[in-house]
Amino acid sequence: MKSEAPEVHQMIGKRLRQLRKTRGVTLDTLAKSTGFTKSYLSKIENAKKVPPIASLARIAEALNTDLAFFFDANGEDVGSKGDGICVVRANERETVMRGGSSFGYDYQALAHKKLDKLMEPFIFTFPPHVSKDFFFEHAQEELFFVLSGRVSFEANGTKVVLEPGDCVYIGSNIPHRGQSIGEKATALVVVAKHDHQNG
Repeated sequence: MKSEAPEVHQMIGKRLRQLRKTRGVTLDTLAKSTGFTKSYLSKIENAKKVPPIASLARIAEALNTDLAFFFDANGEDVGSKGDGICVVRANERETVMRGGSSFGYDYQALAHKKLDKLMEPFIFTFPPHVSKDFFFEHAQEELFFVLSGRVSFEANGTKVVLEPGDCVYIGSNIPHRGQSIGEKATALVVVAKHDHQNG
């Protein structure tokens, strides 16, 4: 893959600090607008914490930017040039390793070159074990399409087993999580981006 995870982690922190200062936003203000603590945001900026996608999406929304901004080293909006098509080759994916964190999830950004989009697509790898107390919950809607392996998926109190080819659509603010059954399972995950213009 194009980037090693630690480099991506540092890039996320560096670009967050850069954008926050460019916008004239203090850590206190960002903490209030996202609901995160000042300490947590500071750790992200210093590459000591790597936020899950849902949290990073909330930060991006508060700073009126796109998730792709944090993954592309140049912050380049490829899709705004030419015909509006953004192509990311398999060897150009930005890999963000989650396995080393308490969450245990790994993901790869598939459209990090394109800014100002309404969807965020990722390849998501589910861990074999997850904390019984941890659930994702955020304002964005999501679609999971299982590519390989089997996934034990839980959302809003409902548990299902997903196999390759199965798909689940999750509405906003619904607690959810998934874990691999046996071998590692992967899924295409598409996160719907909040439209600032429509509130």
